[in-house]
Parts: sequence; structure tokens; C-alpha cells
Amino acid sequence: MASSTLYAVEYTSDGAADLQGFFADLVRCETRLYNALNDRLRERHGIVTSQFEFLRFLREHPGARVADLAAEFAIGAGATSKGVDRLEKQGWIVRQANPADRRSSLLTLTDDGSQLLDASEATFTAGLSELVEGTLDQSTTAAAAQALRRLRSALERDQIGTPTG
Repeated sequence: MASSTLYAVEYTSDGAADLQGFFADLVRCETRLYNALNDRLRERHGIVTSQFEFLRFLREHPGARVADLAAEFAIGAGATSKGVDRLEKQGWIVRQANPADRRSSLLTLTDDGSQLLDASEATFTAGLSELVEGTLDQSTTAAAAQALRRLRSALERDQIGTPTG
């Protein structure tokens, strides 16, 4: 029987929130979800989760730069550039000269990249739905999503955890 009660952060005997436990649960859930989706995407489409996320971002933000991807995913520019190189080598994106800044390129999905994204998005969505909805009811999922969105917004607003390189 599904319960509509939210899972609360546990408290220690002195009334402090168990934030270390919260952090451990958050990171372990993210890692396990990411790895499970990574396995499905690799098996069915020959891509990994990070490539899927880059392609999805570029569909939603055509003409984005490497720096835009790095900022969105809070990863270094060097790692982002290497990821973009791999996507370009596969023929899934193209780089075009940036008329506003000769030091950067604008990134766009190719037709092959769009087709791959469309196919892999169904796999990603079905896998994520199975993994989350098989465990959490709608109200719990909605509450968790809202809490994480608020936390992410505050961290991004204050530029906390932004890589320097």
C-alpha cells in the first residue's frame, strides 16, 4: 500500500538534522539512477547518459557554446570540450563559428543527433519512470522534485559548486 507521507530528514538526539545522511542518500540515489540509465542507453543506443544530457540540452538551446554546457552541468570546460569533441566525431553535433566571439563555437544538433536523441529519449524516460515510480508515489516524487529544485536554484544563484576550470 502506497503511503502519502513524505520521508523526512531524520533528526539526531540533540534535534539536529542528519544532513550527512541526507547527503549520502542524495548522492547514492543519483549515482544509482545515473548508472542504471547509462547502462540502458549504452545497450540500446550506443550512448551514455552524459552524451544524452548534452544532446538534450543542445536541442533545447541550439547555438549554445561549450561554456554554456559547462555552466549547466557544473563541470569544467576541459571535460565539456572533450565531451563535445566525441559528439562531433560521431556526427551528432556540428560546431559553427561564433560571429560574436571568434574564440568560441556555436553547437547544433545534426539530423543524426536529433534522431538518436528522439530514440534514446523514450528509453531514458521509460527507465526513469520505472525506477522512480516503482518506488515513490506521485506526491512524494513531486515533493522531492520541488525540494531539489529549490536547493539547486539557491546553489546556482549563489554560484556554489561552480567549477573554476
